[in-house]
This record gives sequence, C-alpha cells and structure tokens, in this order.
Amino acid sequence: MKYNACVLLSVLTLLLVSSLNAQVLTDSVLVEGHYRSFHYNTPSPALRKPSLVFVLHGSNGSGLGMMKAAARMEQQARTENTLVVYPNGYKRYWNECRKASPAAANKENINEQAFFEAMIAYFNKQFGANTNQVFAVGTSGGGHMAYKLALTMPDRFRAITAIIANLPDTTNMDCVPTGKPVPVMIINGTDDDVNPYNGGLVNLGPTMNMGEVRSTARTLAYWADLARYRGQPRRENLPDVDPNDGRTIERYTYREPGKPELVLLRVIGGKHDYPNDLDVHAEALRFFMRQIR
Repeated sequence: MKYNACVLLSVLTLLLVSSLNAQVLTDSVLVEGHYRSFHYNTPSPALRKPSLVFVLHGSNGSGLGMMKAAARMEQQARTENTLVVYPNGYKRYWNECRKASPAAANKENINEQAFFEAMIAYFNKQFGANTNQVFAVGTSGGGHMAYKLALTMPDRFRAITAIIANLPDTTNMDCVPTGKPVPVMIINGTDDDVNPYNGGLVNLGPTMNMGEVRSTARTLAYWADLARYRGQPRRENLPDVDPNDGRTIERYTYREPGKPELVLLRVIGGKHDYPNDLDVHAEALRFFMRQIR
C-alpha cells in the first residue's frame, strides 16, 4: 500500500512549554480523518539535512511525557545534527503488532505507517530532514511500535531501539513482516513483571490483556536470523555505575561488515523501568549514529 503524504494536512497549533532552553512546538497531520499530533523542540538554525529520531511513548502515555526521559538524548542530538520528535499515539496507544490488544488504535486499525510517512514528509519539507537517516526508539508499548516500524517499514527506518519490549508471540502477531533485516537494539530487564524477559503474557490491567510475547532470546534470534548471523553474539559487562541499585548490565553484540548491527542490553535485576547505569535514550542515539558513520 502507498501512503500519499500530499493529501495529509498539517495545522500549526501552539507553543506549549519551555524545555532544554528551546520552545516546544506541537503540530499535527491529518491521516485518514484523524488529526495525529507530535511535539518537537525548536530546531537549531545550524541543522543541515538532519537525521530524524522518533521517541515513542508507552501504552497510555504521551509524547510530551517522554521529553523529560529523553532530555540527555535531546542535548546530544543537537551536537549530532539530529532532530528529535515525540509523537502521540491514537487515544494514548499505538496500533502495533499485538493482535490481542484491546486499545482503540488496534480495534480501529489506525494507519500508523501513514502517520509516520506524513511526519517524515513534514520534517523533510519544514527542515530538510534526511529521509535516509530516520530512526525510532520506543519504551514498552512504544517499543512494540518501534518493532512494527522495523518489521513493516524497513526502507524508511534506518534502525530502531526497543526498550522493555519483546516481539509478539507468533500466535499474537498481526503484522506482515517484510523479512528485511535492520539494525536493532533491545534493552530488557530480567525481572520485568510486565514484559516478561522469558516470554509470556503482558497484562496491563483487567481490560488491557495484550497477549503473549516471545522471550528476549527469541526476539534477538528473530533479528539475527534475518541478518544471517551464526553463532553467539559477543558478550561484555558494562560498568556498574550505580552499585546500589541492585542491577548490572551485559551487552551482547552481533556486528559484521555488510550486516546490520544487533545489540541486546540485558539488565540483570531490571524491572519494567530504566536502569541507572546508563541513559537508555542517549545509548539509543549512539547506536543510531553508528549506523550512518
């Protein structure tokens, strides 16, 4: 299916708050009868054909709510000629790849691909964004949305990072993957009771049963199989910056010339949250920048 951004309308709305010494702008595009909104900090005049990073909120979250979590990444992005965008899901959820999701976005089959196509076109027109250097990092439900972008739009997304999210189990998958490998980084906690590290049911409450997900090992293996990696990834221990948080991080890396880089950050003792030993969004930005150098 083709998504024609020319028929999507955008309406500049309000300046909202102050963050990182820049004004936060909110805008929207019209996609199949729905105004879909997003936020971004006023771009630096020094940007020239900037890379584009979408930061995706979790289930029942918001784009504005992600700005604080990604503050360090936002600061680093300004030195990396990169523009960061914080989209809003439809009624606070995404239409990602979990068939069981009872969210309105899934039930109404909201066209997320058209939304992201429209935003890419918007930032290319407004600020000359480099459409060959588009990335997405998402947390929880946003991580599932990032997986969907990699599965269904690999020609548009150079790489993705999924945080505290595993791929849906095969019985819970309602996306049709292209089968094209892309660079992927996964950051998951071994003690996560929402997104089970070893796979299983994701239940967000009495009315939000999201169905089964694969284990983190199977999720990594899916992308490794696409990229035709064989054997085990390289393992290393990251510095234990905060020895009092009861967590340590292991990094597993597949990286060979001519193949997409794959990384798993295994947060031992990590729950459904961010570790203290590194800034996950800043780490995602470093991962993304490696893909264009």
